[in-house]
Amino acid sequence: MKRFITVSSFFLLLIPINLMAETTRLTLADAIKLAVEKNLDLQVERYNPAQQEAEYQKSRGIYDPILTLQASYNDTTNYSASAMASRYWNQTSQFNAGLSQLIPTGATTTVGLNNSYLNTDQASSSIASYWQSALSVTLNQPLLKNFGREATELTINTARLGKDSSIEVMNTKLMAMVARVRDEYYKLYSLNEELGVRKVSLELARRVLTETEARVKAGVMPAMEILNAEFGTASREKELIDAERSVRDQIDVLVQLLQLPQGSAVETTELPSKERYDVSEQAEISKALSNRPELKELKKKIELYELQARVSGNRTRPDLLLSASAATNGLATTYPKDMERLSSGNAPAWGVGLTFTYPLGNKAAENEYRKNRLKFEQEILQLKNKEELIVNDVRAAVRAIKSNYKQLDVADRGRAFAEERLRAWVRKVEVGLATTKDLLDVENDLATAKNNQIKAQVAYNNAITQLWKSTGQILERERIQIIALDPDILYRRLD
Repeated sequence: MKRFITVSSFFLLLIPINLMAETTRLTLADAIKLAVEKNLDLQVERYNPAQQEAEYQKSRGIYDPILTLQASYNDTTNYSASAMASRYWNQTSQFNAGLSQLIPTGATTTVGLNNSYLNTDQASSSIASYWQSALSVTLNQPLLKNFGREATELTINTARLGKDSSIEVMNTKLMAMVARVRDEYYKLYSLNEELGVRKVSLELARRVLTETEARVKAGVMPAMEILNAEFGTASREKELIDAERSVRDQIDVLVQLLQLPQGSAVETTELPSKERYDVSEQAEISKALSNRPELKELKKKIELYELQARVSGNRTRPDLLLSASAATNGLATTYPKDMERLSSGNAPAWGVGLTFTYPLGNKAAENEYRKNRLKFEQEILQLKNKEELIVNDVRAAVRAIKSNYKQLDVADRGRAFAEERLRAWVRKVEVGLATTKDLLDVENDLATAKNNQIKAQVAYNNAITQLWKSTGQILERERIQIIALDPDILYRRLD
């Protein structure tokens, strides 16, 4: 799209020059890419999902097997009950190993190998020393309270949903950042264009002052006209200084936003669009309800609170624990013989039992369940409220696009009229039918019309940006891939 330029025989449009030495020329895509990769706010936010990933991996540790090793030695000397004057001694050594594992049903299984060696001089003992071993398997399974995968994996699912929610929060901030970059980029374009208008206006005022001085000297104008021309020139010099300051301030905003080196100059190379953007309100609403990360975040919270409500409902039940065990035993004077008898299975042992526990009143569990149900219902209402607010945002954005597109035509016509009016007043001044002040006032109207045209174009593009943000499609529209912000990469970096 080409910039609209009018060249008058009375003045020449001066192209704005950059106010700093080294200039970074940026397309809009370049600016967005820099912000996504370097903006500190986004980098800070990236750490939250990475921490949630660590919490998720930590919670999965409930399924890590637990290995237990035990070794002990006891040496006991005591008196015999049958002969009070005699003493005897026992030496016992134990070498035990166990491996326990939690399984998704909530049960805990344990496999254990117990080895003991007894050496004694007790007269009643038929064997002075022997090995005794046992290989056992035990199972403790809750049958009511805490039964099932949901109750067992509550911390895992809480961490998983927490990470998913934090990613949606990051996406929300990323969308806001991209929208801000677009707005700030076009704002810099607008301020540079307005700076150009101020320079043209000042050039005109100086020419008017020069011609007025010549006419006063020639006696065709009163001397007071010089004062009008000098006032007009001074006013435009002040406006130019203000415009330059605004450009510098806006460059600083972009430098910080894009994390460019301090003192850098930035020049925009992409013009805001003036092409008609056709929208369907209902289609845009459907996109928003499907894409907005805030809704996805709330849905994750609802899923979490619903899970917590179900688990807390399960925990209002009585605690009925099934315990089962099976073992095989061995006994021999040597360890190899002991292991042989152990593996033969000729000395089995098993058992099964139930343990019932129920707190009378059970107020803690019941009120935990009620609290989680209330949180779930509250979040449902928040989701509904958020959906209504988003629908209103989309409708307002659609109306803004239509209104600002019409404003483009109004601004173009206003500028064309102001330019023609200025030409007419220039001719009037040349034949003495208008004063210098009249001419400067008309030129000021032209400067205002030019600025209105620039602002209308930027406002139209800002309206498009707001629609993309409202519908949650701004990342797709800008073809942004968030690989650089992948929190899992940050998590794995510490391996």
